[in-house]
Amino acid sequence: MDSEPRVVLTTAPDMDTARRLGRDLVEQRLAACVQLVPGAVSLYSWEGKVQEESEVLLLAKTASARVSALEEFLTREHPYETPECIAVAADRVAPRYAAWLLDWVGTRDGCDQGVGGERAKDGRA
Repeated sequence: MDSEPRVVLTTAPDMDTARRLGRDLVEQRLAACVQLVPGAVSLYSWEGKVQEESEVLLLAKTASARVSALEEFLTREHPYETPECIAVAADRVAPRYAAWLLDWVGTRDGCDQGVGGERAKDGRA
């Protein structure tokens, strides 16, 4: 199955929850990498009132073919009643990074379950 890289944004109420969600997404091959960004402050409307909360932002690198499954995972596993799930198309992705990402989530032509690819020399995804 052919697919394109996507970045999915979601938030979590704390680092423990963010770490659990991120690890599960990678282990289940719904994302190749999830970055946890603490210190986000979210201002939002909920039940007719403006709310303000400290949260952890999660940036999940996945494939377009996995976005629906990732959204289903968040709906099932996330503590929020209505978890954020916004998928953004990438304008440009380095070819080696895209190949690694799509291999891991199993969506590149010729890949069925995904094969771990090489990480950058410095160990970052």
